[in-house]
Amino acid sequence: MKTYFTIFSSKAVGFADGPMRLFKKGKRPIKNLLYMAALTGPALALSGQERQPVDSLEGTKVVLDEVLVQAVRVNKESPVTFTNLRREEIAPRNLGQDIPVLMNYLPAVVTTSDAGAGVGYTGIRVRGSDATRVNVTINGIPYNDAESHGTFWVNMPDFASSTESLQLQRGVGTSTNGAGAFGASLNLLTDAVSEEAYGQISSSIGSFNTLRNNIKFSTGLLNDRVEISGRLSRITSDGYIDRASSKLESYFLQAAYKDDNTLLKALIFGGHEVTYQSWYGFEPAYVAALGANPNIDENRTFNVSGAYFDEEGNLQFYDKEEDNYRQDHAQLLWNQQLSDTWSTNVAFHFTNGRGYFEQFREDDDFATYGFESLIVNGETLNTTDLVRRRWLDNEFYGTVFSANYHKNRLNLIFGGGWNSYQGAHFGEVIWARYASQSHLRDKYYDDDSNKSDFNLYAKANYGLGSKWSLFADLQYRRVGYSANGDDTGLVDDTFRFFNPKAGLVYDLNANNNFYFSYAVANREPNRNDYENGNPKPERLNDFELGWRYVSPKFQLNANAYYMRYKDQLVLTGELNDVGGPLRANVGDSYRTGIELDAHILLGESFRISPNIALSSNKNVDFVFQRNGRLEELGNTHIAYSPNVVFGNQLAYTPMEHLRIAFLTKYVGEQYMGNIDSEGSVLDAYTQSDLSLHYTLEFGSVLESITFSGLVNNIFDADIISNGYFYTYDDHSTGSVVTYEGAGYYPQAGTNFLLGATVRF
Repeated sequence: MKTYFTIFSSKAVGFADGPMRLFKKGKRPIKNLLYMAALTGPALALSGQERQPVDSLEGTKVVLDEVLVQAVRVNKESPVTFTNLRREEIAPRNLGQDIPVLMNYLPAVVTTSDAGAGVGYTGIRVRGSDATRVNVTINGIPYNDAESHGTFWVNMPDFASSTESLQLQRGVGTSTNGAGAFGASLNLLTDAVSEEAYGQISSSIGSFNTLRNNIKFSTGLLNDRVEISGRLSRITSDGYIDRASSKLESYFLQAAYKDDNTLLKALIFGGHEVTYQSWYGFEPAYVAALGANPNIDENRTFNVSGAYFDEEGNLQFYDKEEDNYRQDHAQLLWNQQLSDTWSTNVAFHFTNGRGYFEQFREDDDFATYGFESLIVNGETLNTTDLVRRRWLDNEFYGTVFSANYHKNRLNLIFGGGWNSYQGAHFGEVIWARYASQSHLRDKYYDDDSNKSDFNLYAKANYGLGSKWSLFADLQYRRVGYSANGDDTGLVDDTFRFFNPKAGLVYDLNANNNFYFSYAVANREPNRNDYENGNPKPERLNDFELGWRYVSPKFQLNANAYYMRYKDQLVLTGELNDVGGPLRANVGDSYRTGIELDAHILLGESFRISPNIALSSNKNVDFVFQRNGRLEELGNTHIAYSPNVVFGNQLAYTPMEHLRIAFLTKYVGEQYMGNIDSEGSVLDAYTQSDLSLHYTLEFGSVLESITFSGLVNNIFDADIISNGYFYTYDDHSTGSVVTYEGAGYYPQAGTNFLLGATVRF
């Protein structure tokens, strides 16, 4: 049982005392309470599995634990575009797929999966911005890899089963910790304190031999103060793409203490993943060179990873072309209510990641590994077949903190963080046909990198009477980064950023809310950016204008945005040698659009939740070198930025505890490069899923059994959700000729997942 405090609008029938002195009746005006606590904004209050309507923007329920993330989350009193997703909404489709896939139907979101079925490596884009530009925090603590800026959910499989809620802020959003947001911010809150003890066993099976098992437990509140809870999970899948298997394990353990003024949590969680790689996709030219069918329509599951030719010239695949990585996290979270006006949050964290990518290399050059030439049977050898491992071993630790002052019309938050990252990058040859003078455990490269990240911010929300409120947010951030890799060169950079934000909110009445904001964000390059030379930091000016409407049967969020970039690091479409996307500064660029999302109740049993994002995403006066000459291409489309993204959920509840939902996602045509080449086009696609969720409740030791079913891509559409695009110059004819190439990531046709959860 979760601990709630409840705030009602003037139309509601009462006021429920909360468990903390802060939230007891009469402590402060409802409007200011909402800024601190009402995190769902214009959404539907939860009742069991379904959202039920509230009469106004002021009616909502909030889990007590959410005070831990008040510094990085927003509500309807903030001029920020956001969407909330709670555990109850995630549960019907939480059958083993990654968090990005579970977020697929949120506004302006596009997701993809390397293995084609949502297990293993998955990706997310918001407003066309990829995962390296989506700031992710877990309980307010940075999760993005400090060096690459990426979020690798494969390192924490089944984390959705330990997520209480998440909030996706589109655009710059509010000041948070970690790398600055250039497309969106995603904050996750882990499991809330449970007052009652429980045990839970979940299992699911599905297509491609997918199997997910987990167990969860909680002691409930012992002596009304202490709770211990945890989870163990294991997921295996063969993947839709050939050999794209996943073997994933994870754990989550939490100890919590609470009283009237204190909430203290200690958490350890992490995971171990072994995935056979499919990050090179399907490149027709390369597939043809291997002697396989290059027609993607006829050979969608072909995986080029691990390919080599044996002594007889037969195509073979190395069976250990795998990513093997382990990541462990520790967090200590402390919220203290000092008085009726002051509260504080302090958190300490530590993350340790280590693992390798193993790869077979055919006829690789000795020079790459520092090998000397060999003479064998009178022949000089300079190449060899070999197996190598490319290692990462890194530590990330630091602290984040905030203090909240809240009195009358003023809500003020001071906060900041200091984080440090140390990463080791090294490579080993574990087998070679001809090893030259090498020795066991030799490292053919051995690089170190270090990053420090310090920030301070102050946020204020001030009410001007009963209708207007002002919002201001100022952040100073200092980033230092050093590296000495062959791919990066010698790097020793320091960046100092000032990121101001301001906005205005107008509450027309209990049902209508308007906002306008202007925000500035600056961001440092990531490690891969240094592969392309000497990258510049990027700057974004973000304008947001929105309207939120709530009534008992209809709710609407509408917003328009204009995001103007200077030196934006856009995806070029190319990949590096380990499948990482490369970026380059493009000078001036912009993204502008309109986003609408709604919840509509149709009678007692039907709910429809459509959303649409219409946008224009352009590089301004783009210049490209083709055939040895610079060409002025004018305004071109920014890579991976579809102009239309539409989603819809139609939910039907014919009886209590039974929910049937039909989900649809449409993603418009998009370019994989920035030169508007027809060879870089990804066709538009539509995906439709069917979800069923039914709960049997019991009154004894066995509390309930929940059955879930999910049919993905129910109409068996041929979907390609991602790809890559590159150009290369041929000098062999004496003049420069520029050629193009592309690769694609096909997604699975109709596939299913079935699951059952027993709770006692």
